Amino acid sequence: MDHPAPGHGVSAGEPSLNLAVVGNCMLNALIDPQARIVWACFPHLDSDPIFCSLLQPKGRNSNAGYFAIELHNLSGSSQTYVRNTAIAVTTLYDTHGGCLRVIDFAPRYKTYGRALHPPYLIRRIEPVSGSPRISIRIRPLTNYGAHAMARTLGSNHISFRDGGESPFRVTSDMPISYLSAEAPFVLDRPVNLILGPDEVLEADITDLVREYYTRTETYWYEWARYLSVPFEWQEAVIRAAITLKLCAFEETGAVVAALTTSIPEAPHSGRNWDYRYCWLRDAYFVVHALNRLGVTKTMEEFIRYIINVAAMEEGGGDLKPVYPVLPGRPLTERIAPALQGYRGMGPVRIGNQAAEQVQNDVYGSVVLAAAQMFFDKRLPRMGDVALFQRLEMLGARAAQVALEPDASLWEYRGRASVHTYSSVMCWAACDRLAAIANILGLPEREAHWRAEAHRIRAAILERAWNPAMNSFVGTFGGNEVDASLLHLHEVGFVSASDPRFIGTVEAIEKQLRRGDHMFRYAAADDFGTPETAFTICTFWYIDALAAIGRRDEARDLFEKLLACRNHVGLLSEDIDPRTGELWGNYPQTYSLVGLIIAAMRLSKSWRAAFEPAL
Repeated sequence: MDHPAPGHGVSAGEPSLNLAVVGNCMLNALIDPQARIVWACFPHLDSDPIFCSLLQPKGRNSNAGYFAIELHNLSGSSQTYVRNTAIAVTTLYDTHGGCLRVIDFAPRYKTYGRALHPPYLIRRIEPVSGSPRISIRIRPLTNYGAHAMARTLGSNHISFRDGGESPFRVTSDMPISYLSAEAPFVLDRPVNLILGPDEVLEADITDLVREYYTRTETYWYEWARYLSVPFEWQEAVIRAAITLKLCAFEETGAVVAALTTSIPEAPHSGRNWDYRYCWLRDAYFVVHALNRLGVTKTMEEFIRYIINVAAMEEGGGDLKPVYPVLPGRPLTERIAPALQGYRGMGPVRIGNQAAEQVQNDVYGSVVLAAAQMFFDKRLPRMGDVALFQRLEMLGARAAQVALEPDASLWEYRGRASVHTYSSVMCWAACDRLAAIANILGLPEREAHWRAEAHRIRAAILERAWNPAMNSFVGTFGGNEVDASLLHLHEVGFVSASDPRFIGTVEAIEKQLRRGDHMFRYAAADDFGTPETAFTICTFWYIDALAAIGRRDEARDLFEKLLACRNHVGLLSEDIDPRTGELWGNYPQTYSLVGLIIAAMRLSKSWRAAFEPAL
């Protein structure tokens, strides 16, 4: 069998975003179609990557930073997931009729009603046919590709240490001498490898892997089974939902924007950012999408995260747009000098300067993420007056800053304006607080928040509407649109049937649509003129088209965007509208959220699907 096409616009042999993702809400790994782990942070989602070859280490470490299962005389490969799970299967073929499969997963299962996620990555290599001859190469690096890790051999493991806090070991039921020497051998029986903390595994490795596999498979089958999926595009929605779940760090409730850093938004653009952190805005979108599918646990965990974040800022500090998965650690942005970057396109950034920016929409994002806690009767513990009072503190700040300049959700680094979307999200915070006060039976607080919402909305309608353009505009008094305006109907600021919203959609498609894709804005920013389409914006456009009655157009565009997914059904942040190639950090939660929301809006209903044609 031939290797699947490397992807739109990708040359054979180049690093690409054709990568499977495995994980367990504690750690993750990205695996290429030749069964190499090319990216894995350990022990947390935003930790130093022990495998970083995706970003091409320099110098003497240029041939390191990966965990490879190399089949000699490789002729082709294929890669897929076990249906409805986060278990990846890579099948390798050699020129002599030999074949093997590599099964990758991170254990996740339920015990006594709790979901457990041992900090392990498991690789099982199984012979399928012939006499496949393989070598296993484990070459971790530390300090973002700067140093090789010291190795210590045990009777059935190799320990890797760097002098830091996160040593690990690979334990196996194969001869450790072969593993240590990277020596070739004929795979005549299954081989199991467990990567985890540098601690003794007090169990038979083969039995443990078998048990972990069975329980992990069962967990994901059960998790997917209860998703409220649309009738159409179910496989795409389920894969997106599982991947969103993998981007949640369950210990704290944080949801990261993506699992990588510094995949450029466009070739040689310098738009290289570290997305391995929790943007409150992005997390709101993830919570919103999963809630639509009936997955409310992520919301409950994220609210716990928000409470801890807000408690840190109660001394008078503004809510930051982004936080680490463990709140309190610094996100100071710096360069990793030992990594060339994706296809050599540096710089590779660690941390994110956005943590220092003012982005006023975050207050609305937090309140909207929490609002369902007060209305959803399925939840074992619903929102109460204490949570409402915490949210009121954020609402008070939203009311203060609603009409003030900020860096916007697009995180401009060189300018500040009063951005319409930020003001609308501050309005949404006040509007939802009024609704929550009503359901809690607090009429005075309801009246207060309705008055604040009315004040902010009146100012937006006066200052963000451009009658000459027949459109809302991106900044107060401006004459340019940006794609965030497509979201105005979704948050309830205007109805989809409002002529002002329809005019805004028409202005946006005229200025920002490029073929089948949508740019977030067209004007030059701190890094020049944007070159790639921002995938979530195309999904917002699809959603807006459906909302204003252009449903057939929306469905056609949605199908075309689905065709841009990689071979395992995932998306990054950006797409080159000329080639369809994926760019930007991966997998991007924004993009997968857009896929889910659009599919649910556009799909025919289950009832309609089974009704006989008249």
